[in-house]
Amino acid sequence: MGKKRFMTETITRTSLTEDCEKPDEANLIAAAKKDPREFGQIYHLYIQPISRYLYSRIGSLPEAEDATAQTFLAALEALDRYHHKGHFAAWLFAIARRKAMDHFRTQRQQVSLENAERVPLETDLLQQVIQTEQIAALAKLISALPEEEHELIRLRYIAELSFSEIGRLLNRSEDAVKKSLYRLLARLQSQLEVSHE
Repeated sequence: MGKKRFMTETITRTSLTEDCEKPDEANLIAAAKKDPREFGQIYHLYIQPISRYLYSRIGSLPEAEDATAQTFLAALEALDRYHHKGHFAAWLFAIARRKAMDHFRTQRQQVSLENAERVPLETDLLQQVIQTEQIAALAKLISALPEEEHELIRLRYIAELSFSEIGRLLNRSEDAVKKSLYRLLARLQSQLEVSHE
């Protein structure tokens, strides 16, 4: 597998359909505001990205599950005050970030990004060895990133937020988020290629 293809597949192992609309999100929110039992549909829509995000931040599955539950409980309690403008994911992830910060007030531990979701390896043994070495090299490069860049990777590839959602969450423009991420990926790719020469 070529280095560029590996880099692309490793970093973008999740579906990256840009700014895809959540299924009838406005109607789901309106229904949940009228009847809290309808919140379950919102929960099912966001449980996996919220859980993965919080696990990548916290590093302990039971504690991440607890923070996930706290996130959805806080969202349900605050739903009446939410005014839908197409940025529900950013609102929900802002709550999740606050729950992660609450956790860090008591503990100072984060799991490395590569542990949030392991990349399945090929069945070919030589391919596995090469891929394992490349993953280890990439993990080392990622671990050296500052927290702001870690968070950008978490929000895009673990939480699977769109650029506009990330921009809304980080109080930056969509274009600024795209440029930051593309520059970061190009830098990581370049560093990965240099480390394998």
